[in-house]
Amino acid sequence: MTEELAKNGEFAPFNAPELQYNEEGWGPSQEIQEDFIYQPFSKSDRLGKISDWTGTATQDKKFMNKYASAFGAGSQYAYYHDEDESTFHLVDTARIQKPPHQRGRFRGGLRNRGGRNAKMTPSGMTTLGGKTTQKRDQRRGNTRKWGMRGPPPKIRDASVAVRPDWSTIEEMDFPRLAKLSLPNVKEPEDIMCCGVLEYYDKVYDRVNVKNEKPLKGVDRIFHTVTTTDDPIIRKLSKTVGNVYATDAILATIMCCTRSNYSWDIVIEKIGDKLFMDKRDNTEFDLLTVNETSQEPPADDANSLNSPRNLAIEATFINHNFSQQVLKSGEKEPKYKFDNPNPFITEDEEGEVASVAYRYRKWDLGSGIVLVARSEHDAVMQSPTGDTQFITIKALNEWDSKAANGVEWRQKLDTQRGAVLANELRNNACKLAKWTVQALLAGSDQIKFGYVSRAHVKDSSRHVILGTQQFKPNEFATQINLSMDNAWGILRCVCDILMKQKDGKYLIMKDPNKPMIRLYDIPDNTFESDGSEESGDDNEAFQPMYSYSGAANKRS
Repeated sequence: MTEELAKNGEFAPFNAPELQYNEEGWGPSQEIQEDFIYQPFSKSDRLGKISDWTGTATQDKKFMNKYASAFGAGSQYAYYHDEDESTFHLVDTARIQKPPHQRGRFRGGLRNRGGRNAKMTPSGMTTLGGKTTQKRDQRRGNTRKWGMRGPPPKIRDASVAVRPDWSTIEEMDFPRLAKLSLPNVKEPEDIMCCGVLEYYDKVYDRVNVKNEKPLKGVDRIFHTVTTTDDPIIRKLSKTVGNVYATDAILATIMCCTRSNYSWDIVIEKIGDKLFMDKRDNTEFDLLTVNETSQEPPADDANSLNSPRNLAIEATFINHNFSQQVLKSGEKEPKYKFDNPNPFITEDEEGEVASVAYRYRKWDLGSGIVLVARSEHDAVMQSPTGDTQFITIKALNEWDSKAANGVEWRQKLDTQRGAVLANELRNNACKLAKWTVQALLAGSDQIKFGYVSRAHVKDSSRHVILGTQQFKPNEFATQINLSMDNAWGILRCVCDILMKQKDGKYLIMKDPNKPMIRLYDIPDNTFESDGSEESGDDNEAFQPMYSYSGAANKRS
């Protein structure tokens, strides 16, 4: 039938419409606007729907206005998407990693709430089901919000203000220094031994928590003479070696990768010789306390537990403990070396501490020969009757709760390993330097004393709770101290300095970054201007402390 109609030409004619091209804008041209229903729009408008088949019968109350018009007329045809363009995200949707101290900082209210029926009492206790439990943070003596891993890093001050006329020669970061190694350093050669040593009193090996002994103030003089002020080193520098230092200076450089606090060492290059010195009127010889702890002491000058007050306290504890545990007296035997103490002068009033100085020489290769002054604190008889040289140091407890430490009076007798492990964590740098000093001196034993405050709020009275001794080599292995790495760090510093021109240089630990910097400083620095140091240049640094009669002389 359809074919017949087509043959007879009875189909309606089909005329293709004329396409309009608008060169002046968007949409149809003006000629056909009267014939078609057209809603004008601009390029920035959202496109609407042709028709709305849902009308008012929609049951989606969440998006009741999703078909609302974005422009005036013709709102019934406008379509509005479920989500606005403001929800558009870039392709990179990775989570931003927060600093450790900010993680979980707003979750404190979710901890220990105890559910809907829990109530908080005025005393800070949580009651639930007739039981009362104290808040976890308060029970630990910790006021930090739950989930925080520590406070923000503290901004510390440098040990010396860097002047504009100083030029930076080298920056050595700790990760690179930790990879250095100088193996097979030969055993040192003794050049000269001086001083008198007293014998250790083995009664203190039986001291424990139940049988504690009070720490006494000892009226003795301690010399901490720097390198260039040592008359023996001045004499040896004319014939032996080309690098000169003391054991304290060497230990500071060798253990620099474990340090957090800022320190500095002045080095003078004269020809092919290096003289390493500490600055006058500084706190170089003060012992740090909890330097490597996750929460070091707060830097509050008025606080009993500020870093400087704790350092002064620890230094005097070491001085007094190292002399109290010896058999002192005119009738007691003493071990005397052939040469007398080189720092005793006729005008000194008082007794000099038991100490012996051993001047030794090391060959570090490549023409570097080190001459250093090391120290012994005492001697003792071994079980076989041999004389052993020992180094005596004291670990001190100041406030176990504030330091997040272990209560010594509860754990020292039964879990001494846990107490020592906590000290190794909080004082890693100090213990490493003590071990290096004992190894440099060639001590047979290193003896630690555990000294605690008699009362936590009183830093003037202390008690001895126990002692412990190690062989320096074995203790170095226990604390993961590599002497090959220590020698490598020292050799690296010496190699850099040997390439410089004659003059004065300064090595300083950056106060806020794990690196040390080497500065080229003017020759007259630290000689006439005392702006960085406190006190008169000619007056030795004398930290005041409550122990009566405790003397500390610095040259």
